[in-house]
Amino acid sequence: MRHSPLNSDTDEAGAFDGPSKTQRKREMEALQEVGKELTELSRDQLAKVPVSDRLREAVREMSRITKNEAKRRHLQFIGRLMRDEDVPPIQAALEALKGNSREENARLHRLEDLRARFIEDETVLTEIGHAHPGADLTRLRQLRRNAIKEQAENRPPRSFREIFRMLRELDGGSREPEPSGEEAEDE
Repeated sequence: MRHSPLNSDTDEAGAFDGPSKTQRKREMEALQEVGKELTELSRDQLAKVPVSDRLREAVREMSRITKNEAKRRHLQFIGRLMRDEDVPPIQAALEALKGNSREENARLHRLEDLRARFIEDETVLTEIGHAHPGADLTRLRQLRRNAIKEQAENRPPRSFREIFRMLRELDGGSREPEPSGEEAEDE
């Protein structure tokens, strides 16, 4: 049986040499999903993601669209723009913004360990001072005393959490605080 020379997806043996239409569709839907995640970011968060100016503008435009069908079509347009982007760095930035990246998790664990060491031993304050010269050491010392007092009196750990927030800001990874149920009850 002879194959048509117009069919460029197959070789002489009839074997398929490219991705199937279904596979291409899955890849395009995945790009569109990444684009949808971009549209859910704030302006500040979007500025931290490495995307082209054209894609950034298309993502910003999405917030001005109100009709459902127009939103669907615009998401498809964003998906098409995503084809020209380097997607792995975008996905890594999105994961970091969501706090799901390994690096972000390791950083948060390191900060939690530093906080625990600081609560146990005030001399860790000099380590924090050397690592972060602009740190408000007096405020940290006060928060440490308050955290120890809160633990002893079995009160909500407001100062304990505030120490973590300060350490996170000093470390340069200040994200919007995500109030847990406990924090909401405390206030």
